[in-house]
Amino acid sequence: METLRRILPSINSLIVFEAAGRLSSFSAAARELGMTQAAVSYAIHRLEQQLGRTLFLREFRRVRLSEVGQKFHTDVSIGLSHIQRSAQDIRATPTGNQVTLACSTAFASFWMVPRMTKFREDLPGVDLRIQTADRDLELETEGAPLGIRGGSAEEWPQLHAEVLASEEIYPVCGAKYLPQIRQPIQASDLLSCKLIHLEEPFRSATTWRDWFASVGVPGNQVPSGLKINDYVLVVQAVIEGQGIALGWRHLVEGLVEKGVLVRLTGHMVTTAKDFYVVWPKDRPLSHAAASVRDWLLDQRKDAQATVPAAGK
Repeated sequence: METLRRILPSINSLIVFEAAGRLSSFSAAARELGMTQAAVSYAIHRLEQQLGRTLFLREFRRVRLSEVGQKFHTDVSIGLSHIQRSAQDIRATPTGNQVTLACSTAFASFWMVPRMTKFREDLPGVDLRIQTADRDLELETEGAPLGIRGGSAEEWPQLHAEVLASEEIYPVCGAKYLPQIRQPIQASDLLSCKLIHLEEPFRSATTWRDWFASVGVPGNQVPSGLKINDYVLVVQAVIEGQGIALGWRHLVEGLVEKGVLVRLTGHMVTTAKDFYVVWPKDRPLSHAAASVRDWLLDQRKDAQATVPAAGK
């Protein structure tokens, strides 16, 4: 029996063929695969030579599958999709006690990192990998068993979701900036302060306009100011005394307790949004991942204390 390796020396040619057939374009396939058009054309030509049949009909400014090419493309597509799904399942299965947690850089910096000593004490056998991104990662395709997301559980029907923290927001400043603010502090006093705005590029986020609207201040009265698209940099700017920013309680309360940040006014906005620990419904968690999930949820009691505001 003739072996597959003898018929098709390179599996790469099938990947190129699948993309070119699906897109009906050698140029589009080249862009998708990060190749040159000449390389795609050569791979298809070699595949046709190996099979002894014409797979594509070359027409003016376009290509299309021949009759035999269409049948072969169907079989190749099914085969590659099975291989891809199997590889994704393997990637999603953690080895040993390794657990990946997908979250924002802000959550990693201000919530997770300050708790890492406790995490290592409580779960010494777990090898935690924190994977950050500027948008929420798809756990199913990224191979991460756990994630942190803000929103509503109904938005992710494919995921289990347990509330980790409510969205509670109050203004904060650094100790360097506090002397510039008149005491006692009222919400309206902040209109004359330097405001730092978070311009979140992918995740929805409460804005200064939203916060002032909650105390009856029209949006057209809210001053502009420094705009930053990364919350870690927003907090750093506040610490350096560059102005006032909105503080998400579950992220900044540790810095407020240490005196690095100061909470301003007693007014706090509570939205309908929550922050969740999420994990896929279509596969069971490993023992290590389940332990990390339970540990994360056990930290909710830390959020019960209320930090007093300046001027109170």
